[in-house]
Amino acid sequence: MVRSLSDPAPSPVDARERFAVAWRVLQDAISARAFPGCAFGVLERGEVVLEGALGRFTYDEAAAAVRAGTIFDLASVTKVVATTAAAMLLHQRGALELDLPVGELLPGFVVGRPAGDRARHVTLRHLLAHSSGLPGYVEFFRTASTPADLLRACLALTLEAEPGTRAEYSDPGFILLGKALEALMRDSLESWSQREIFAPLEMRSTLFSPAAAIRPSVPPTEEDATFRHRRIQGEVQDENAWVLKGVAGHAGLFSNVPDLLRFAGEVLRAAAKAEEEAGEPALFRAETVERFAGRQEPEGSSRALGWDTPSENSTSGMHFSKHSIGHLGFSGCSMWIDLDAGIAVVLLTNRTWPDRANRQIRQVWPAFHDAIREAL
Repeated sequence: MVRSLSDPAPSPVDARERFAVAWRVLQDAISARAFPGCAFGVLERGEVVLEGALGRFTYDEAAAAVRAGTIFDLASVTKVVATTAAAMLLHQRGALELDLPVGELLPGFVVGRPAGDRARHVTLRHLLAHSSGLPGYVEFFRTASTPADLLRACLALTLEAEPGTRAEYSDPGFILLGKALEALMRDSLESWSQREIFAPLEMRSTLFSPAAAIRPSVPPTEEDATFRHRRIQGEVQDENAWVLKGVAGHAGLFSNVPDLLRFAGEVLRAAAKAEEEAGEPALFRAETVERFAGRQEPEGSSRALGWDTPSENSTSGMHFSKHSIGHLGFSGCSMWIDLDAGIAVVLLTNRTWPDRANRQIRQVWPAFHDAIREAL
């Protein structure tokens, strides 16, 4: 099992010496203003070998320092830690059929469309694999002011390709997936994931919609000058998720490094069938992890079911095996899990502060991951 928060952490001095190159990558990134602060952690074969933090909430020297347990806006890492994890458990329990048409769970997706419309052929597998034919991103928030308005607009989208023929990373697809899962759960994604995923794994800092009292302890993501016209801190940065009251299949989750290492450790424990040796039940089964980690059609896509996998010039760097899964977040967060090596690496940042123009994180991710793997 992954060590608990009450267990002793790795010695900061020893860890800093062992991972000196990775530490320098992050220090240089902060100096270059790739992001003002970050928290990071590494899991190796069930042991946390690194937990640390650098920088501050903002570039102001008086701003609060980031800690290893600081909670960040995960952005699209929500897609795997909440939405895909829920799909994995539902499938494992026999409640989710991957090739079930989306229209059977969300009738509004097909009602009123012609008999041969592409939407009638979209399945849950297509949504998970980002091969539904739906567009990659739509600014629903420009016209939708309520969750109901936004969902109606999403349901009415015209497909841009035949399902299964094009890989297009799609936020609308995961908005619909979150709603389809809620129809299966007969519960909200927020309460179901808290009860069935986060509580069993003791992920006490993982939540949607942080309460007002928590928000000042979350690094801000943006000075929003175009939509909400205020500093975004402790509330979801993604505007579509914000219209959906902070709970959505594509974004909205907040968490910290210790919790994400617990989650990654459970995935690794299942993949290694370690629960069979320990005699302890695991949240996920080995066959579930293997099924969801497999690349999907169309040929050439790096997408598995919900998860991404390493591809050429991957943000995971050069050393993660082909049998790895992970995901990125727009806010600069990432999680990569090597199922062969038994290694997980988490990096949380607020790279969008004070605005979204900075893209240096694209160079930081592979350099950081390479330095970690070389140190291991």
